[in-house]
Amino acid sequence: MWCAATLASAKFISGMSMVDSLLEFRDIRAAYGEAVVLDGISFAVPANGSLAVLGRNGVGKTTLLLAAMGFVTLMRGSIWFKGKDISHLPPHRRAQLGIGWVPQERDIFPSLTVEENLTVAARSGRWDIDGIYRLFPRLKERRGNMGNQLSGGEQQMLTIARTLMTNPAILLLDEPLEGLAPIIVEELTGAIRRMTEQEGIALVLVEQHAEVALGITEDAIVIERGIVAHRARSRDLLRDPATLDRYVGLQLETSAQ
Repeated sequence: MWCAATLASAKFISGMSMVDSLLEFRDIRAAYGEAVVLDGISFAVPANGSLAVLGRNGVGKTTLLLAAMGFVTLMRGSIWFKGKDISHLPPHRRAQLGIGWVPQERDIFPSLTVEENLTVAARSGRWDIDGIYRLFPRLKERRGNMGNQLSGGEQQMLTIARTLMTNPAILLLDEPLEGLAPIIVEELTGAIRRMTEQEGIALVLVEQHAEVALGITEDAIVIERGIVAHRARSRDLLRDPATLDRYVGLQLETSAQ
């Protein structure tokens, strides 16, 4: 039973109740075999909200996204989306409901052109080819190129863009900036900011670049030893390098402080 005390502690940072949220984790416990990875995770993301999920390597950040998509078996708790318990739905049904997942692997079709990659999974909605090309001008320039002819950064843009073509209500991004050149990081963070601030897409962002993630999200949680060890507004955590270094092990640049 999800007790009143647990519910109260799980209210989102902004004070929004779980009932008002778009995506909710309620006391989630998840494991691989006997190895418990998440143990009592609760949080909620409102419609149009954005959440950074931070923490050191191996604390369960990716597992959290896999649980949201249905790739991890829950030992306890439930996951809710748009007011519906989706804990036992298969991944494809969650995607159909409006959860868009961008995994760490740039899982594009190498033998299809950029435009074919975009249209193969398209669903009707506000995001169409023209909208994608406005968001990612590089993809418009490369629209006739095969997937395997793109740079790593362009492949990452295509991976995100293809997920957007399914017109999700919320986007789950798993370390989208990993290994990319600074100029590509800048382009991608600008695009992510436009998606959330101008297009109204809710976002859960797992990212090792803590200062970048906090700069483009509203709220943040820090995972440590399988639990939510810290919750804060992103801007407040960005101004608190001591706490960030304690949980993430990263000193911020002076300019970020």
